[in-house]
Amino acid sequence: MALLPRIHDPADLRALPAEQLDDLAAEIREFIVNAVSNTGGHLGSNLGAVELSIALHRVFESPQDPILWDTGHQAYVHKILTGRQEGFSRLRQTEGISGYPSREESRHDFIENSHASTVLSYAHGLAVARDRDMETRGTSDHRHIVAVIGDGSMTGGMAYEALNNLGHGNQRVIIVLNDNGRSYAPTISNLTTVGKATKKLSRGLTNIRMNPVYVRRQRRIEAFLRGLPLVGREAEQAAEAFKAAVREFLQPPAFFEALGVRYIGPVDGHDIEELEHAFRSGISRSDSGPIVIHVLTQKGRGYSFAEDDDEKHLHDTPTFNPATGPTGSGPTGYTQGFSEALIKAAEHDERIVAITAAMPGPTGLLDFQERFPTRFLDTGIAEQHAVTTAAGMALGGLRPVVALYSTFLNRAWDQVVYDVALHRLPVIFCLDRAGITGDDGPSHHGVYDMALLSKVPGMRVLAPSSVEDLQQMLHDAFALADDGPVVIRYPKGVARHSPVVGTGLHALRLAEGDGSVAILAVGKMVGAAEKAVADLAAAGVKATLWDVRSCAPLDAAMIADAARHRAVLTVEDGFREGGIGLSALDAMRHAGFTGAAEALGVPTRFIPHNKPDAILASFGLDAAGIVSSVRSLLA
Repeated sequence: MALLPRIHDPADLRALPAEQLDDLAAEIREFIVNAVSNTGGHLGSNLGAVELSIALHRVFESPQDPILWDTGHQAYVHKILTGRQEGFSRLRQTEGISGYPSREESRHDFIENSHASTVLSYAHGLAVARDRDMETRGTSDHRHIVAVIGDGSMTGGMAYEALNNLGHGNQRVIIVLNDNGRSYAPTISNLTTVGKATKKLSRGLTNIRMNPVYVRRQRRIEAFLRGLPLVGREAEQAAEAFKAAVREFLQPPAFFEALGVRYIGPVDGHDIEELEHAFRSGISRSDSGPIVIHVLTQKGRGYSFAEDDDEKHLHDTPTFNPATGPTGSGPTGYTQGFSEALIKAAEHDERIVAITAAMPGPTGLLDFQERFPTRFLDTGIAEQHAVTTAAGMALGGLRPVVALYSTFLNRAWDQVVYDVALHRLPVIFCLDRAGITGDDGPSHHGVYDMALLSKVPGMRVLAPSSVEDLQQMLHDAFALADDGPVVIRYPKGVARHSPVVGTGLHALRLAEGDGSVAILAVGKMVGAAEKAVADLAAAGVKATLWDVRSCAPLDAAMIADAARHRAVLTVEDGFREGGIGLSALDAMRHAGFTGAAEALGVPTRFIPHNKPDAILASFGLDAAGIVSSVRSLLA
């Protein structure tokens, strides 16, 4: 009889006998593969966290013991064990469950985070609040606070900031370091590297340190040494020095314990019994302050196609046939166009270097890395460091290209403004997944970039409407960068192709109308605007269409031409408020425009997951919406 249908709550899981847990783990893996094959989603990271999630929910009592997930794409098993199995039929679909933890879905989900390296700060804050409740009320809604963080997320500086505060404040937090050697790509870090020689010794010492008898005896010995007359302090210090010497040999324990965070590990992350033992040991020692339990897992475990995927272990995947696995992945659309153009430029300019933050594959840099290995840098999940490193490279005479997702550049805003733009440095930012991205929900839409970056003094912001124009923009950007930084932002999905491209900071007029209405479209919106212009022409309305191309600065010739029309409509896939359209309309009014005008864009709110085209259509950012807006302006 199947076990998984009987699990509706963590209490059901705790009632299972230990000998059935491996069978349950196998059922969960099969369930995840089948669910993700139908909807797409994050696969490899969840297959690697099955036993870990089972052990967590058997030892800790969620939600009284909050289990916090950093970069929540690894939380599918957590969702399954907390009563959401049926929701996986609509994973990341309209009105379906999120691909990340969601406070609206379950009382077991505390944070809705899908950006990395933040969970230890959440845990620190929750621990402070819990301890404050204990001081003022004598009780708290929370008991043990558990933070699950991957080794990839440990490459982000915010994780270290939180560790420093946890150790300094001696907050009682249990940190589970899920070490699979990867973020999206292989982890850029020496912290969790454990050699064969030290792993065996480290495990032996871990078994001793997890023994409650040892813990009690250690505390008694420390008290005894401290109480020795005359030499007590020196004896205690000598004992501590010996333990410190052993820790220095056995990295990473030395790193954590130097910060005041005790360490257990490494622990086999696919042995439920060993995991439960480690977690209970962590609980027994948590009264003394924060503790890290280092768990070794295998990304993609139990599904051969994920285990054999050298690039990303099927970290994420579109729909596929479970029997044959997903088809080979590689850059497509704008990402492929960027990859090809960058390699071509680098072949002719030895100053060009490429930088990314843990995503060489998704940003299209794998071919560049293979072709120019000494001119490629993956910083790990460290966008702030990536941007300021690029600034340093530019100061040294190089021409760095920083390739990131649009949403992840938000994490390095200060560095963009003050480390790059203030110094007018020749750094080129290539922002993939700009605009509405769809299935991954509010944290992944790239809707901030134009509104924010267009306000940075000296920043040039470009938005191509075709693969060919992206390649032209990258070519032009290396010359434009002589005067300061340049941003090129482009969407995911099917790319538009056109033999007609612009140059430099000039807009491109694609259709000349009769003076009734001008449409100014940005980037991806050009395709929808072209269809709208054709539909309007069929109805007797001859519209002018401009491909804006340069969002900052705006082309003065385009502004002057649009201002002579009776009506103007702007269309963009970023935030409307503070966006490019309102800037263009403001410039036109300064040029004497007095006609009817409207700016279409994304409303200022968090946008749930859905298919990109459906989201855009709901905001009137499709051909039908553009036609409707034009008719309203001309009415």
